[in-house]
Formats: sequence, C-alpha cells, structure tokens
Amino acid sequence: MQASTNATRAFDDIAAMPFEKAMQELEDIVGKLEKSAVSLDESVGLYERGEALRRRCDELLKEAEARIDKITLGPDGAPTGLAPLQTS
Repeated sequence: MQASTNATRAFDDIAAMPFEKAMQELEDIVGKLEKSAVSLDESVGLYERGEALRRRCDELLKEAEARIDKITLGPDGAPTGLAPLQTS
C-alpha cells in the first residue's frame, strides 16, 4: 500500500497543472514509450504518470465544456454573457 501512496504523492503536481503543460508532458511520455528508450520499470512509471496526466487533461476539458455550455445567447443568437457555473 505504501507504493500506491508514494505514487499518489509523486503525482500531486499534476493536480495544479494547466492543460497545455499537462498535454505537453503527456506527449513527451508517449514519445518515450513509443521509442522504447526506457527500461520496463521506467516504462511502467511513465505509463502511470501518463494516465494521471490524461485524467487531468480530461478534467480540464470537461470544465471548459461546462463553461462553454453556460454561455447565454440573446434574441439574435449572439453571446450576451455567461450564466453562473454551478459546480458540484
């Protein structure tokens, strides 16, 4: 169980990453894995970090989609503002 806790702590930085940084690191990891330029143990660690980065990107995309869904339109169909975003 300690390995899982250590892995979680190792990925704490991901929770604060902006989308662009997380996506860039994810692309770097995919490149390394595709080239098979790392050991099996390192590959597993990279895969785990990549999965955490993928989840972060997915979370940020869902948040952006929710904000876009809240854009209000006027009678002419033009955006007039934003409705308050309700988070759960």
